[in-house]
Amino acid sequence: MIQKTTSTRSIKEKEIARSWHLVDVKDQTLGRAVTQIAKHLIGKSKVTYAPYLDQGDYVVVINAKNIEVSGKKELEKTYTYYSGYPGGQRKTTFSRMQSTNPREIIRHAVTGMLPKNKFRDPRLARLYIFEASEHTYVNKFQK
Repeated sequence: MIQKTTSTRSIKEKEIARSWHLVDVKDQTLGRAVTQIAKHLIGKSKVTYAPYLDQGDYVVVINAKNIEVSGKKELEKTYTYYSGYPGGQRKTTFSRMQSTNPREIIRHAVTGMLPKNKFRDPRLARLYIFEASEHTYVNKFQK
C-alpha cells in the first residue's frame, strides 16, 4: 500500500497578491487603530503568511486629524526628535502634533509596531495617511 505524502507548499515571492485596505480612524483610539494597520502591512491576516516574505497589503488611512488617545496622554505624551547637533533635541506634545502634523502621529505609532528588520521601510512605503476623508486612491477600492 503506497501512501501519498502531502506537504505544505510555501508561497513564492512572485505569487504574492497585494490588496488595498481603507481604515477610517475617526474617533478611534490610537493604539487600537494602529494595531489593525500594522497587521495589514505585515500580512499576518493572510493564510499564506510567512515571516521571511513581505506579503503585506496597501493601507490607506483617512481622518488622521480625528484620532484620539485615552487618559491624559493628549497633554502629557511627548514626541522627541534629535538632529545630532548640540542643542538639537526637540520635544512636542501630542496635542501640538495633532494640530500641526497629525499624519506623523500615526506613522510614528505604526513604525514602532512593525518588526525591526529589512521589511520595515517597504512596508511603511505602502502606508498612505490623509488628514481628512478625501484621498487620491478611490479607484483602488471600487470593483
